[in-house]
Amino acid sequence: MKKLHTIKKRYKMKKLHRLLVMAVVLLSLTGTAFSQQKNAVMVTDFRGKSIEIPCRINRVVNIDDGMIEAVMTRLGVVKKIVGIGSACLPKIWSYSFPTMGSKTYEYRDGMNPVTHLNPWLMDLPLVSRYGAGINYEKIADLNPDLILIRTGSCSLSAAEDILGKSISLLESLNIPLVVLKGPNTFDRPDIVTISNEIKLLGQVFQKQEEAEKLADYLESCVEMVRKRTVDIKPLNRKKLLLLGLSPKARSQGGAGHVKGIDTIQTYFLKNFIHAENAYDSKGAWNILNTEKILSLDPDVIVLVTSWGYHPPSELYEAPYYQDLKDMRAVRNRTVCALPWTPCNCEKRLEYPIDVMVMAKAAYPEKFKDIRLEQWLVEFYQNVYQVNVKTAKELRSCQWMDWTCKE
Repeated sequence: MKKLHTIKKRYKMKKLHRLLVMAVVLLSLTGTAFSQQKNAVMVTDFRGKSIEIPCRINRVVNIDDGMIEAVMTRLGVVKKIVGIGSACLPKIWSYSFPTMGSKTYEYRDGMNPVTHLNPWLMDLPLVSRYGAGINYEKIADLNPDLILIRTGSCSLSAAEDILGKSISLLESLNIPLVVLKGPNTFDRPDIVTISNEIKLLGQVFQKQEEAEKLADYLESCVEMVRKRTVDIKPLNRKKLLLLGLSPKARSQGGAGHVKGIDTIQTYFLKNFIHAENAYDSKGAWNILNTEKILSLDPDVIVLVTSWGYHPPSELYEAPYYQDLKDMRAVRNRTVCALPWTPCNCEKRLEYPIDVMVMAKAAYPEKFKDIRLEQWLVEFYQNVYQVNVKTAKELRSCQWMDWTCKE
């Protein structure tokens, strides 16, 4: 009996030892997993692909037209950018327009808002530009921790097969690549995708709460417009023509470019402003001649960025647009201009400005309590967390100071 007791005791000791060993191993594995989790973050990009990115990101290369830089500015991580992918970011713009008389309209110091807020971006290496492709060697030389791209931007607006090759070549650099998609890359454009882009960048930089606040604020701006116009009956809805007074269109025998019914601008009209697009065909850069534009006869003309900035004064007074002077919207002076948006291939954080300007032009009685010049200042303050002086400067660099003379 004594011998049997001793054997049982030894067996229990061995079993306890094995349990202790297993516990140590499990703790070790858990510690390793925790360490890996602490040093890396998994995000799912707009391809539905899971990407492992480092928790500590110090060097970022972006290929887009300013959307990513704008969100990074709000999140306080913009200084991590070491390379940019748009020739529109480092540029300061100016335009002038002749009139039938001796007067000339001049516009100076136009730029992307993020360029005004971060002038040092103008000195960064340019890794991509519209029409010139991506410089993969330059990206590799910059040794980034992360590459962020946005399809639909001017540098990444090619056909799907070409775009796929570009993404594959970027992945071959063995640098974490996160892909965002602009709203016009979807069959049905929607601001929800813009909000999702903002939230994804919040995950990437571990600033989820701030990203949520930004997305919610932008959505609240257009929701306010929707609530004010939702009761407008279909028969009473205004027809707006989204017109770009493009010199490129004129050089090809047209009078301008127009936005079609499958664009984000038409989505704004239908879902928030409760108005109609006067042009009922598809396409983002349709060239129309003078006769076709005259036949559309819209209630309101909205001038969009289109190979340059185009204010109402150009349509009213430029000698090359005198054939359109008898349009109802021109006679009634119901022409408005959207903010200067260089590389206007996809909408960015300023999209609520477009919605507000179009809504106020279409239904002024619904928004008579809103002073655009003040609303813009508050908008820039809320989006970029800047003071009043800087907000007014942003209003100026997007050439929206005409609102001060309303």
